[in-house]
Amino acid sequence: MPDVDAGRVARMVRCLPSGPGVYRFRDATGTVLYIGRATRLRQRVSSYWGDLGDRAHLTRMVGTVARIEAVCCASVHEAAWLERNLLEERIPRWNRTAGGQETPVCIRLDGRADTPGLALVHLPAISGQLFGPYLGGVKVRQALAALHRVLPLAYTGARLRGAERDMARARGIGSGDRDRLAATLGSVLRRDSVAVAALTEQLRDRRDQATATLAFESAARIQGELTGLEWITCTQRATVLERTDLTVHGWADGLLVSFTMRAGRLCHWEQRRCSRTAAQPRLAATPADWVDFAQRNAVLAAELVTAAGSG
Repeated sequence: MPDVDAGRVARMVRCLPSGPGVYRFRDATGTVLYIGRATRLRQRVSSYWGDLGDRAHLTRMVGTVARIEAVCCASVHEAAWLERNLLEERIPRWNRTAGGQETPVCIRLDGRADTPGLALVHLPAISGQLFGPYLGGVKVRQALAALHRVLPLAYTGARLRGAERDMARARGIGSGDRDRLAATLGSVLRRDSVAVAALTEQLRDRRDQATATLAFESAARIQGELTGLEWITCTQRATVLERTDLTVHGWADGLLVSFTMRAGRLCHWEQRRCSRTAAQPRLAATPADWVDFAQRNAVLAAELVTAAGSG
């Protein structure tokens, strides 16, 4: 099978956005060779035609890539979930594992008087409000530390002991603050922009105060918590707790791009030639809050097909 020429690769790479997403390589027969995710799509994909380093085993695959396809995601977290879901559906020849190595977890918010607080849990969880799911236990634990640092719901319980009572007293927190803290935590975990911004600002202030007093370890710890908080509050719709089933469509320049969610996981992505007239019923059925995602990725798909010089 002939190698793809450098000019075609360069044209396709130039079409890719610089932000996060998922990419897919196909050979000349249309067979999917590899699926991956990237923090910076253009940079990551172009690296396959440079020094592969610890990915040397992919050299043979790169020589057979005839088409690059990509999905632009709203966040690195969303890209991580989409890659995982696609690979759990089907593993292409050159992928080694079914998705990433991060552990799927949720956060449980418990506002009861006896057991208030937040906890990292694995599904199914029995009680409390659940938020997520999230990938990566380490990042989620950092986020929990950030939330407890500013909104210590656990210190409002009716059964505090010794050191816990002392900490609650030192923080000026009591049972009367329970509902307020639980409500604020719920807003943050639901990604309310105002609540997230307020919490982020408080954490940054504490980080900067720690730096100013040369408490560099504390500053580094809070910076890690900020990273964790961003991970759980960024836009991420590729996997949801609700067992939602839907298909969304976008169309551009004669190309219909479709994404299917099953049981709350966006797990199928395809594109095919289609007239505007034939695509219209599918476009009309796409939920309004998915239109921008689907249309943006249809435009990207059409640009990549044009750059590849084939349909």
